[in-house]
Amino acid sequence: MKKLQLITDKLILIPFTRKICENILLNDFTELDNLGLKKGIKWPDAEILDTLPRIIKNLSKLDYPTGFESWMIIKKDTKEIIGDAGFKGVNRIIKSTDIGYGIIEAERRKGYAEEAVKALINWAFENEDLEDITASCYLDNIGSKNLLEKLNFEEIERNDEFIYWLLPLNSKKNIHL
Repeated sequence: MKKLQLITDKLILIPFTRKICENILLNDFTELDNLGLKKGIKWPDAEILDTLPRIIKNLSKLDYPTGFESWMIIKKDTKEIIGDAGFKGVNRIIKSTDIGYGIIEAERRKGYAEEAVKALINWAFENEDLEDITASCYLDNIGSKNLLEKLNFEEIERNDEFIYWLLPLNSKKNIHL
């Protein structure tokens, strides 16, 4: 298995493994300790605890993480886990993947989500023959709305609850990620 890790100016991104997810749900952080990682303030939060069973389900179909699943967002200087970002697999027929992200409340509005999402977008377009990346956010999530607009995602649809976004490959080439 090829070790996956992305390093940016302020962050390290490492894919979740099934074992890490299962242990976190059991309040066992030994695997993270073995990697030299620390829990961020109030991490894991309710949002990641709710997401972990879906991550486990996706990872249970694989022998190892491919990168098109969820990644831990880690502050490079302190090795604290402050959130997660990643994909919901890849659809090779339509050459698309969907990205999502979450940062613990104490670490929001510091540019971490932008830095992590940029790194993952670059990684995805370099590692898979993709035409686009999609995303969605709640109508009232102004932070995510602003971030997706900043990254050149185009709003393609909305309903009473969500806004749906698209980043075509040609748009990615026009921004510095």
